[in-house]
Amino acid sequence: MAKILVVDDEKMIVKGIRFSLLQEQWEVDCAYDGEEALRMAEENTYDMILLDIMLPKMNGLEVCQQIREFSNVPIIMLTAKGEDMDKIMGLEYGADDYVTKPFNILEVKARMKAIMRRSQKTAEESGEKEKNLILSSGDLKLDAENGRVFVRGREVNVTAKEFDVLHLLVTNPNQVYSRDRLLSLIWGPEYPGDARTVDVHIRRLREKIEENPSEPKYVQTKWGVGYFYRQDEEAF
Repeated sequence: MAKILVVDDEKMIVKGIRFSLLQEQWEVDCAYDGEEALRMAEENTYDMILLDIMLPKMNGLEVCQQIREFSNVPIIMLTAKGEDMDKIMGLEYGADDYVTKPFNILEVKARMKAIMRRSQKTAEESGEKEKNLILSSGDLKLDAENGRVFVRGREVNVTAKEFDVLHLLVTNPNQVYSRDRLLSLIWGPEYPGDARTVDVHIRRLREKIEENPSEPKYVQTKWGVGYFYRQDEEAF
């Protein structure tokens, strides 16, 4: 049974979401401000967090950023604003997806189920095909079973989507993927976001794994085409 944390300062919205999620036989916790949400995320293990951007005490972007320091739990941002910048900012801070208010709760649940299915599928494939497999290339190591990334022996905290992007590129070295192709492969063909989502995740990855993100060693750009993982030396 999935365990969900719903965070919004509008209690009627929380009540409605909670009621709908309980119909799925999911366990649901609720928080009404940023500090409470962060505390609950630290003290519990969740399968998904629905997180409003506009919150008292600490806004949702700050909460998301701090959660990413210790957890890769999937996070869907809820925002009353429709501007693209708010959506991209949510992804910048580590969110996996976003939904703009007013939203259809059926759409929200469909997004949640899709993300959880992908997470489960990734775990199953990892266990069946890549158990105990460590991918190594230079100073970069990927623990494909546990979704962990190490750079020069130090673990860096990446989100599930960041790991999926990096894993795809590393296991297909020197193959260029367009932004639309990455979006389809990682987020799914029905994902409603656009290719800028890929740019945000690539930028975050570079900031975490590259010694100099402006001159990347691993995740390269082929201008006008897409992204690829450069492998110039023997690996794996």
